[in-house]
Amino acid sequence: MDKAPLSPRRVRDSTVEVTHLVMPNEANVYGTVFGGIVMQQIDIAASIAAMRHARRPVVTASIDSLDFRRPIRVGQAMILRAAVNWAGRTSMEVGVQVLSEDLMTGVRETTNAAYLTFVAVDERGRPSPVPPLQPETDEERRRFSEAVERRRQRLERLRREPG
Repeated sequence: MDKAPLSPRRVRDSTVEVTHLVMPNEANVYGTVFGGIVMQQIDIAASIAAMRHARRPVVTASIDSLDFRRPIRVGQAMILRAAVNWAGRTSMEVGVQVLSEDLMTGVRETTNAAYLTFVAVDERGRPSPVPPLQPETDEERRRFSEAVERRRQRLERLRREPG
């Protein structure tokens, strides 16, 4: 039985913005948030964006490099912005930007950026088709094209790796 093709979805339909107040129990001895907490929040925000796009459960397949550019201090807000950049047959790339916000001054700084790949899964945990992505703006088309190139590089790297 053939299924009808999935209708394209817009980037804005997957967009997520999460604000998280950094608390003392999430900080290292320098008063800055643990990297693992940042990574967890990135994965959560990105998975919400992927599920919004796919409208089904997803699993994290990969996280491209993650660089810690600036610290986020206790008492600051950690803001995560995520959206689907590209969608294939069963996988999606989600871009996440992380900012810190000094809540007393309103000053925001970009602290991290990451690209994650998710695979949509069915009830048995097997890969499941996702809707195509319909970029609407020049920025979305640029991010889509860059995601295609990252995917090509990722697949090439996987082909070269043993095992």
